[in-house]
Amino acid sequence: MKNSFIYGNTIGIIGGGQLGRMMATTARHMGYSLIVLDPTPNCPAAQIADEQIIADYDDLEAVKRLAEKVDVVTYEFENVDLEAAKYLFDLGLLPQGTQALAITQDREREKQAMQEANQPVSPFQIVTDEASLSEAIRTIGYPAVVKTCRGGYDGKGQVKLIDASGLSDVMALLKSHGRLIYEAFVAFDCELSVVFTRSQTGELAVFPVGENVHRDHILHTTTVPAAVSETVRERAIQAAKEIAAVIGVVGTFTLELFVKGEAIYVNELAPRPHNSGHYTIEACNVSQFEQHIRAICGLPLLPVYFHGASIMVNLLGDNLADFFTDPSRLTDAHIHMYGKDAIKPKRKVGHLTLVAKTPTELAEKRRKLNI
Repeated sequence: MKNSFIYGNTIGIIGGGQLGRMMATTARHMGYSLIVLDPTPNCPAAQIADEQIIADYDDLEAVKRLAEKVDVVTYEFENVDLEAAKYLFDLGLLPQGTQALAITQDREREKQAMQEANQPVSPFQIVTDEASLSEAIRTIGYPAVVKTCRGGYDGKGQVKLIDASGLSDVMALLKSHGRLIYEAFVAFDCELSVVFTRSQTGELAVFPVGENVHRDHILHTTTVPAAVSETVRERAIQAAKEIAAVIGVVGTFTLELFVKGEAIYVNELAPRPHNSGHYTIEACNVSQFEQHIRAICGLPLLPVYFHGASIMVNLLGDNLADFFTDPSRLTDAHIHMYGKDAIKPKRKVGHLTLVAKTPTELAEKRRKLNI
């Protein structure tokens, strides 16, 4: 970094969506100035920041302008231009480094990193042409999930393959992207996420393991504590620790896992704060965003204390009216809106969080809100 991080210095954030907004909100409370780089004017994070550089993420000249104005840089998503990331790292401005980005930008490299950390993953093969697709079908079989190796989120860029009837969709995806990952479908009992933060000195702070429910490939709710055995919980946390060490994580990082019986399968990695960690804002003494800011700024991490039970529910353009038509239902809900410029179907526009002392108390609050 340019100098030791003190009150009043400036943080640059690449990406101006809701994660950047929540990072910026936290950093603002801690006394730091913010500059956001994002191509959309008045994006959610820019509404909190001191300044916005309006440019594409791979605009190296814009990244250079950002570098001249800040003391440290972070990002809100993994698809940061690697050339720009290397430029910032060489200047001492990117404490998160480039390795986690390079790995999580590519699902093939991501799976390989999981295997290097000796973590269980579902069987997979890389597909680059019709012959390798046929080989994957022969060795892995159906059902399977076929994903692009780069890009794609919230169900975009993937096909669930039940039988040969879906192969035309896979071939179309292959034609447009050139390289796919063919994974055996795990008939899981539940999905978990482990959100943790690792400091620049290797200190690790782990948040309670959350249980995720998706609808139409978009996260719907995260409930904490997850309804899994202590064995599964310990395996999930240990997987996070081992992957963090192999990749050299700095900042807040997330593992998404499938659970089948007492077995876990690591599914995806995210080198940043995560949607499934939003509950930490109210349900813990320190949020995933504050820990992230502390980590990138060289501050010590706080020990994590949890209030007992919580659920986060995403607000989309589809369900927003369901919650706000009758405001009296929101008695127990913490409300977060993201400042998006338009409300659209399947678009995340905010979230609600309920907090309780026990899972039983949480269940009653959920019943009142019908979630």
